[in-house]
Amino acid sequence: MKPSHIKKNKTSKQWMHEHVSDPFVQLAQKDGYRSRAAYKLLEIDAKDHLFHAGEVVVDLGATPGGWSQVAASKLGSGGKVIALDLLPLDPIPNVDFIQGDFRDEAVFKHLQELLQCRSVGLVISDMAPNISGVGTVDQARAMHLAELAMEFALEHLKSDGSFLVKVFQGAGFEEYLRQMRSCFTKVVSRKPKASRDRSSEVYLLASGKK
Repeated sequence: MKPSHIKKNKTSKQWMHEHVSDPFVQLAQKDGYRSRAAYKLLEIDAKDHLFHAGEVVVDLGATPGGWSQVAASKLGSGGKVIALDLLPLDPIPNVDFIQGDFRDEAVFKHLQELLQCRSVGLVISDMAPNISGVGTVDQARAMHLAELAMEFALEHLKSDGSFLVKVFQGAGFEEYLRQMRSCFTKVVSRKPKASRDRSSEVYLLASGKK
């Protein structure tokens, strides 16, 4: 076996051990959430009060559905959650799912049909690229996804709506933050407890679309 394979197998085993022993993974299994990421959103909501009864929330990159589960539970019967992802999503009560690229015309048309002329109060994006292992490539892909999410939010959010997006600190981060601040009146950074300390991920929350 090549040394690179040995290193990869060792890293995979370490990740699996950390994953199964992660308290948030165990809590998600206990509480019925599809991912530990649900607790990131719950903590940010507890601080910033993201959800308001009766509004429309769009979840970009929703699969496996942890964030959509949280959103659906917070909105009540009058609200609507629309989840989008390239990958399939097992059905979630009170969540409408569109599979496809949100830039595609067919997906956009489907989204408009589901919105039924209602404006979007909150766009949330926990998107991350498939990891190649090449840091510069992965960072560029992650920032590209964040840029696409912000373009979507600027197009669909109502004037007093909010936008929550995962970004990774590194190349392109400061430029992205400046762009966000130029488009929204308020931008804050959040690092929830469920976000692993070694991870460069942070969540930016923007409101007051200019």
